[in-house]
Amino acid sequence: MRNGLFPGMALFVLLSAGTVMAAPLADPAEEARAQALFRELRCLVCQNQSIVDSNAPLAEDLRTLVRERIEARDSDEEIKRFLVARYGEFILLRPRLTWETLLLWGAPVFALVGGLALSARAMRRRRHLSGRQMGLSEDEEERLKALLGRDEGPIS
Repeated sequence: MRNGLFPGMALFVLLSAGTVMAAPLADPAEEARAQALFRELRCLVCQNQSIVDSNAPLAEDLRTLVRERIEARDSDEEIKRFLVARYGEFILLRPRLTWETLLLWGAPVFALVGGLALSARAMRRRRHLSGRQMGLSEDEEERLKALLGRDEGPIS
């Protein structure tokens, strides 16, 4: 049984490897459109790659799906809407600006403005403290004189 299992597994691997590559579209303009869409869609397995850069089986399925939708004469926006409805906004490498994604788009700006405001505040405070003379109050001077046992002029 063991000898019969290995050739069967080898045949399965060879057959499944042949199904990974999908044929490009016959029309070069449509294939170029498909390639442009591939660059805008995120691989849900790799997450930091577009589906054109990914070798994951799901990315291949998504490329096939996009090509099928192009052959069905769907517009780019219709294809994106279809994929967003199926997989969520995460599938887009550049999410749309909506109320749900406003924080995502605005967070870097808010972080930059907040950092600049904190830096300016710290610089003003440091300038204010360095410009002020850091001497003792009269009560502190009297107490220090008493502790030292001296009755001399002001301590600086």
